[in-house]
Amino acid sequence: MNAPPRPRLRSVLRAVVTALLVPVLLFEEWGWAPLAALAAQLGRLPLWAWLERKVSALSPWAALVVLVVPMAVLFPVKLMALYFFGLGHFKSGFLLLIGAKIAGTAIVARLFQLTLPALMQLPQFAKWYPRWKDWKDRVLEQVRGSAAWRAVRAFRLDMRRWWRSVRGGAD
Repeated sequence: MNAPPRPRLRSVLRAVVTALLVPVLLFEEWGWAPLAALAAQLGRLPLWAWLERKVSALSPWAALVVLVVPMAVLFPVKLMALYFFGLGHFKSGFLLLIGAKIAGTAIVARLFQLTLPALMQLPQFAKWYPRWKDWKDRVLEQVRGSAAWRAVRAFRLDMRRWWRSVRGGAD
């Protein structure tokens, strides 16, 4: 008979999983709002606006399917990027992977905005989404409060000031 995992092991595993997820969370956080806004600009096109209205009116389960489809469609593209890596075409693989990630984030972010009201009608989604969001927000708050994050942010601001001074002197 196996004993349940000890609390210490569980907390170590949780810390490892969190550390592995932080880069993904940071990318999603960085890209989610701007890419969703960019995708929303397509709503100015009549056909796109019609599609958005149809997506917004979907039933909860249909909304879930519509949200998952882009992830499923982009999965083979990401596998192709790995294939390129395997062939030694690192630049092609990297560009394909980044392009798929950016396009996927833009599409999923916009679809999520459109389907969230319907998704919140699903009991399990309504139960787990707020928990996920709270956990993600806490993790990102810890990352943003870290010395490493503050140092990178200060460096980036210094570089931006330096670049402005260089550009200003060249005018």
